[in-house]
Amino acid sequence: MLETGVRQLRMAMGMVWGRRLNTRNLARLVADSLATLEEFGEPGADAGEVIDGPLADPAARRDFATRGVRRTAARLAAQSPFYARRFSAAGVDPARLDLDGLGAIPVTLKRDLVERADDFQCADVARYLATRTTGTTGRPAEIWLSRYEMELWPALGALAGVLRGELLPDDVLQVNVSSRATGSVHLNVAGCRLVGAACRVLGIVPPDEALDSLTDRGATLLATVPSYLAELEVAARRRGMGPGDFQLRSIDVGGEVLSTSLAQAVRQTFGVTTIRDLFAMTEVVPVFGRTCSQGHLHFDINMGLVEYLDLETGEPAEPGALATVVVTPFFPYRECMPVFRYDTRDVVRCLPGDALTCEVAGLPGTGPIEGKADSLLRLGPTDVVTPRQLTEAIEALPAKPWPARFRTTVDNGRIRLTLPASAVAGLDETEAAGHFADRGLEVDLALVGDDEATALRALRSDLHETTFAARPALIGA
Repeated sequence: MLETGVRQLRMAMGMVWGRRLNTRNLARLVADSLATLEEFGEPGADAGEVIDGPLADPAARRDFATRGVRRTAARLAAQSPFYARRFSAAGVDPARLDLDGLGAIPVTLKRDLVERADDFQCADVARYLATRTTGTTGRPAEIWLSRYEMELWPALGALAGVLRGELLPDDVLQVNVSSRATGSVHLNVAGCRLVGAACRVLGIVPPDEALDSLTDRGATLLATVPSYLAELEVAARRRGMGPGDFQLRSIDVGGEVLSTSLAQAVRQTFGVTTIRDLFAMTEVVPVFGRTCSQGHLHFDINMGLVEYLDLETGEPAEPGALATVVVTPFFPYRECMPVFRYDTRDVVRCLPGDALTCEVAGLPGTGPIEGKADSLLRLGPTDVVTPRQLTEAIEALPAKPWPARFRTTVDNGRIRLTLPASAVAGLDETEAAGHFADRGLEVDLALVGDDEATALRALRSDLHETTFAARPALIGA
């Protein structure tokens, strides 16, 4: 127990002072946590502070964030060609930078990473592994990671998973994300290795193959994206499958909008009570967002600064307003190709100023991800429709058109919504329009053949990975 306390202290001091964490020490903490769970059945009263930190006090959070920003900016000014120029042009002294002065530094955009990737590489770090964004929202960005990062992130994730009861040694994790998402796949595999859990990486394979694997191999955890989860739900219903066919205890999704109707259907079909709708992005790992039981999105505040900026002014957004999420991962959690004030273009709605009452009320919260800023529909000066509103309405149609395929344009303040014909099956034109009107959406519908559905909207489930198992057998072969 004394050794465990020392290891926890070393980790805590490293986080407070911004020093590189000893990844072997973190791995031992994972083992310590597992031993504590085996002996006592729970991780201990102070376990949460090891990961979430005792940062419920706003003044403590601000002081911690200011030191993290200064430390990170000072290193980037010395090691990153891109940020050395950016800070100089803004007239910013990293040693004096505070949260109120961040607005002087322009946000970093994805196109900066795509067009000037080499300038983001820090001079004092060797590249180890490259990973790419999926490309569903434009040209992919390539991110290089260091060996230290590849050891650090899974250790932090495994420790958090054990302490929160989300990943345990008897779990079997099935991963149905694109195998080209190297960083994400590595985090899952390495995290399972540290905990002693089993991990099966399948990729975006035909849904029936994934279902066969879930049922035949006894997976207890599933990591995927909402659009592929929708395909699994449709395939499972077609096969008449239900909770008795699965052993899943939780599902993690992220990267797209998860609708309420799809989540409810998945809980019924797969027999899971926990579906974690997460925020994760290659460019800002290991800063993650997770949803609480009340549907708020809470970001980690130990490993980075998260700002919520008004879409029009770029200033901190007011309560109730839509905002773009801007993330600065702190050093030493990012060291190879860090970003500073990275505008994710993911939109959230800021919560009213009322005090939170959820289980993670000590962490700042917002509403769930509404979609990308570039996909918002502006019908008037203050009338904005988000991708979440559209997805929620479409996936609630009686035909259950999961995942939602649609295309939108705005004409004279009205939404022209193009759907595959099967999405409104069983409804006449008036009933279909009424369905959307009941959800606050005045739309003019246009229908296309189902064979044109995939051309309406790119989804992560479209990153198909074909296998021989799905190929019909040849006669006489």
